[in-house]
Parts: sequence; structure tokens; C-alpha cells
Amino acid sequence: MKAGILTASDKGSKGDREDVSGARVREILEKSGFKIVAYQIIPDERELIKKKLIEWSDGLCLPLIVTTGGTGLSDRDITPEATGEVLEREIPGFGEAMRAAGMQHTPYAILSRGKAGTRGKSLIINLPGNPKAVEENLNTVLPVIDHAIRKILGDREDCASLREKV
Repeated sequence: MKAGILTASDKGSKGDREDVSGARVREILEKSGFKIVAYQIIPDERELIKKKLIEWSDGLCLPLIVTTGGTGLSDRDITPEATGEVLEREIPGFGEAMRAAGMQHTPYAILSRGKAGTRGKSLIINLPGNPKAVEENLNTVLPVIDHAIRKILGDREDCASLREKV
């Protein structure tokens, strides 16, 4: 399945910081069978983030788009706001689960504002910019991503019958 990784980082977009978080997302997704067909580092600019999410969901029709960075509390952390402006349906459980899992490792996880949802046939997930948090958050939601994407793409199988198989 195809996926895209969008890193929101002022320093990273200028080449002043290596994108360790984006690389970690790539490693985890590829190990899980995803093919990364789009990857970009852009500054923490609302309109640029929105434009790229729309391009990748509407234009490239990527089933999965993962962002990293911009989910904290600084004035430049606007990825969740930009994402919210392009989502058609929010899936609050992703953010809730990621914050709850993160709290097992650090109390600072409660400060992450990442969200997830759908646009067209794409699942968009915000992850923090910290590589360790990327791993913890992505591994938390990874078990349901395939199912979520199948549902977004039109799978009508009864979810209750899937739970019985687990």
C-alpha cells in the first residue's frame, strides 16, 4: 500500500536539521509493508501544509499520509490546525490512543495535539516531531491502520466479525 510522509520543520526545510523523525516513520511503515511514494520536508506554514495534504490526498490519492512535527505548543506548531482545515472527517480515537500510550513513557505526551482523519480516500495522521514519540505513537495506531484504510476505501465487511477473529 502506498504512503506519504510530510515533515513540518522550519529548520529541517532549510537543511539546518536532519529529519530523523521522517526517517523513523519511513522505517516503521516500510517494515509494515507500505511503499513510500511521497516524502517532503516543508516549513511550519499552515498554507503549505494544507496544500501538500490536499495534493497528496486529492491528486496522488495516497491511502496513508503521515505528518511529523508541529504538534506541540510553540507558536509555529500548527500542523493539527492545518490538518483540521483539510479533513472531511476527524477520527479522535487516534489522537486519544497516541496520547494515552505516550503517557506510559512521559507526562509530556499530554501536550501533543496530533489528530487524524480522512480526506477523500486518504487517512491522514499527525505524529510529533520527536523520533522516540514517533515510534511510540505510530506503533500504537499501526495495528488498526490497515483496517481503517480498507474501510475508507469502501470495505463493507462487518467490523464485529473482524473482532471475533482476533
